[in-house]
Amino acid sequence: MKKAMGFALAVLATAVVATSAQGGQKVAATSSASVSCNSTLKIAFVTPLTGGAGFLGAEQSSWAKYAVKTLAKPLGLKIQLVLGDTPVEQGAAVAQTLAQKYVGDKSVVGIIGPSTSGAVVASTKTYYQAGLAHISPSATRTSLTKGSPLEGTPAFFRVVPGDYIQGPSDANFMMKILKVKKVVILDFQEPYSVGLADAVEGVLKKGGVSVTRLSASNTTTDYSAFVTKVPSDADIVFFPTQKPGDAQTFAEQLIEQGKKAKVFGGDGSNAPDQFHAAGAYVSNFAPDITGIAADKAIIAGWKKDNPGKTVGSFGPPTYGAVQVMLNAIKLACTAGHGSLADRRAVVRNGKRVKIKNWILGGSFAFSTKSNDPLNAKFYIFQIQSDGSYKLVG
Repeated sequence: MKKAMGFALAVLATAVVATSAQGGQKVAATSSASVSCNSTLKIAFVTPLTGGAGFLGAEQSSWAKYAVKTLAKPLGLKIQLVLGDTPVEQGAAVAQTLAQKYVGDKSVVGIIGPSTSGAVVASTKTYYQAGLAHISPSATRTSLTKGSPLEGTPAFFRVVPGDYIQGPSDANFMMKILKVKKVVILDFQEPYSVGLADAVEGVLKKGGVSVTRLSASNTTTDYSAFVTKVPSDADIVFFPTQKPGDAQTFAEQLIEQGKKAKVFGGDGSNAPDQFHAAGAYVSNFAPDITGIAADKAIIAGWKKDNPGKTVGSFGPPTYGAVQVMLNAIKLACTAGHGSLADRRAVVRNGKRVKIKNWILGGSFAFSTKSNDPLNAKFYIFQIQSDGSYKLVG
């Protein structure tokens, strides 16, 4: 996998800031006293720490902690990272509750996340009204930054590309490389899953592929009834879940029922320790950074703090999101002569952040012409017999 990633290192990454659904809209004013940049400032990280997607928060929070530990002091900042849990099974309410909590704490000057698209949809307006910048390391729903109705706000940023890239990438790989004729798509009735499923379905149907669409509750644990609906001659079951263990369960139940179809998961299923069905596929927005020479010291430091852990695909973008946030805070503090007049200053200065030697390869800057990363792509992996992920597209 490391060697296979070599070609990807020249990618130039840029981050994202969403426009408002109404042109010219400004970040809403809030009444808050100025905050000294010499004081301890809080950054809240909103991510699933428990539940079926708890693996995501565990990996991301380890990289967020390492980023704060190593990057804040050189910028002259004192940062306290606080964690907020948004189990995907609990839906929008928990994200809304956390947003109210962090808006009410005036020492919180920025949000990393929410990590999932559904949690962003549920809370972005609350953060926007409070003037709180929130930078997601993994929310990919297209409508967070593009289209109408636009579900994101001017305070929302992300450092990964959207499903309008992932959907066509996955679908075109199925058609051009796998030569599929019949595909089943199973969504899970929540924003991330439905959005990605729609993106894949549209491209497949346009390409003449026969598509069967199924829908399951996000709390489903036994998929045998859905497996019976998979035609015996289906080539792929596209499975855009945020719970990789469920992708493994579905793959095993396909085999139990004698179905030939292989599971193809989106970025939410990219977890080798949970989804390791040989022959299955996954896509993800990040390369394997262990193949990037410039990241050697970062990786060594993170591993020292996290002994026995392996570098995954969700952690490095989180490090990058924290790096962007810290630099935005520093720029705002400089512009404010050592203080933040209000939290909106971080939103305004976030657009000015530029980073050389971006952790995902190349350099980082916000686009001035679009709301999503330039030259961004999704990477497609096939799971090998030993459970490892091999880059194939």
